[in-house]
Amino acid sequence: MSDQAKSALHKPAAFPWLIIASGCMIAMIGFGPRSVMGFFQLPMLQDTGWDRTTFGLAMALQNLFWGLGQPFFGAIADKYGTWRVLLLSAILYALGLVTMATADAPLWLHIGGGVLVGLAVAAGSFGVILAAFARNVEPQQRSFAFGLGTAAGSAGMFVFAPISQGLIDSLGWSDALVVLAIIMLAIPVLAVPLRGNSSSGSQKQTDVDQSIAAALREAFGHQSYLLLTAGFFVCGFQVAFITAHFPAYIGDIGVDASYAVTAIALIGFFNIIGSIASGIIGQRYSKPIFLALIYIGRSIAVTAFLLLPQTGFSVIVFSIVMGLLWLSTVPPTNSLVAIMFGTRYLGMLGGIVFFSHQIGSFLGVWLGGYLYDRFGTYDPVWWLGVALGLFAAVVHLPIAEKPVARPVLAPAE
Repeated sequence: MSDQAKSALHKPAAFPWLIIASGCMIAMIGFGPRSVMGFFQLPMLQDTGWDRTTFGLAMALQNLFWGLGQPFFGAIADKYGTWRVLLLSAILYALGLVTMATADAPLWLHIGGGVLVGLAVAAGSFGVILAAFARNVEPQQRSFAFGLGTAAGSAGMFVFAPISQGLIDSLGWSDALVVLAIIMLAIPVLAVPLRGNSSSGSQKQTDVDQSIAAALREAFGHQSYLLLTAGFFVCGFQVAFITAHFPAYIGDIGVDASYAVTAIALIGFFNIIGSIASGIIGQRYSKPIFLALIYIGRSIAVTAFLLLPQTGFSVIVFSIVMGLLWLSTVPPTNSLVAIMFGTRYLGMLGGIVFFSHQIGSFLGVWLGGYLYDRFGTYDPVWWLGVALGLFAAVVHLPIAEKPVARPVLAPAE
C-alpha cells in the first residue's frame, strides 16, 4: 500500500456537525420540560388539594422509570436504531404530559407525569443520543461531543424555564402541559440524521465480538465500572432534588417567587458553560479526578448556601455555581464507559450507570417531599446531599481510566 493510500486510510473523519446539531436539539427539547416540573408543583397542588408528597412521588417515579428504561432503550437503539427509539420517546412524552394535565386523581398524575414521562425521557435521554455521537466521532473527539450534547440538555432548562412559567401564567398549568406535549412531537423529525445502530457510523466496530450477556458479565466484574456506577447515584440525588423542590424552597425561605424562574434559568444557562467546559477538560485531564472535584465543589456550594444568609442574591450566586457543576459529570462519565468497553454496547452499559443516577434521583425527589411534609423543612435532604457528595468524591479516585483487559484472540489460520 502506498504512503498516500495509508495517509488517506488514517485520515480523521470530519466532525459530523449535522448529527451533533440534531442530537443537541433533541436533548434540549427532551430535557426541557422534565427539568421545569417544579414550576407546576404549587399551582397544581393549589387546584387539586394534593400534598407535596403526592407530587414528589410522581416526580420520583418519573426519575425511577427514566432509570429503569434507560438500559433497555439503550440496548434497543444499539441493535435496531436510534430513530425508532426517539420516535417512541416523542409518543410517550406527549401522552404522559397530556395524562398529567388531565389527571383528576393522584394515580393518573403518577402514571402520566411519573411512569410515561419517565419512560419517554429514558428513550430520548443522554445515553441514547451520546451513544449515537460516539459512533460518529473520533475517540479523541468524544468528550467534546458529549459536552455539546450535555450542554444542549442544559439549554433546555434555560429555554423552557421562562417558557413554562409564561405558559402557566397565561394558560394555567394544565393547558401549559398540553402545549409542551405538542412540542414533543417535533423530536422524530429532528431525529432523522441520527438513523443507524451500533454497527453503523463512521467509527466501524472494532470491539471484540461479544454477546449482551458477556458484555454485562464483563462490566459487572470490572471494579472501575462499579465505582463509576456508585458515584453517579449521588449526581442523581443532588440534581433531582433541586430540580423538583428548589422553586418551592425559595418561597419557603422568604425570597420572592420570581427568583424561582431566575434560579432555574441560571442553572440551565451556566450548565451550558459547565458542560462544554467539562467536555474540554475531560479530554485533557484525568476524568476520575475531575469528577471527584465536581462532587466536592457541589458539597461546598450547598454548605455555603445553607450556612450563609439566604437572600435573593445568595439564590442567584448558588444557582450560578450549581449550574457550572450541574451536568458537568455527564461527559466524563460517559467517556469513561466508552474508554472501558468501547461503543458496541455503550447505550446499554451507559444506561446501567444512568439507572444508578436515577435511583438517586428517585430518593432525592421523594425524600424531599416526604421529609418536608414530616418536618416542615428541606434541611435534612440538603445535608444528606452534602455528605453524599463527599462520598462520591472518594469513590471516583480509584477508577482506572483505561480499557478493560481482554484476552487476545489467536489469529485465524
